[in-house]
Amino acid sequence: MCQHRPECPSADCEDREAAVTVACHPEQGWSLLCNGVVLFEDTGELLPDGRVIAPRRTVAHAA
Repeated sequence: MCQHRPECPSADCEDREAAVTVACHPEQGWSLLCNGVVLFEDTGELLPDGRVIAPRRTVAHAA
């Protein structure tokens, strides 16, 4: 799908979130990346093959 050079990481790569954003809908809480990944503001992801990646938010601990 990606037409960028160098090519963006594929949806199967660990760094898939580094792909270029092609559609951004902050009012709805999601963005579409050029590799077909839908990235949600809670850090969850929907991959092009239908797999779901659960949110990976970090929890701030009191010091």
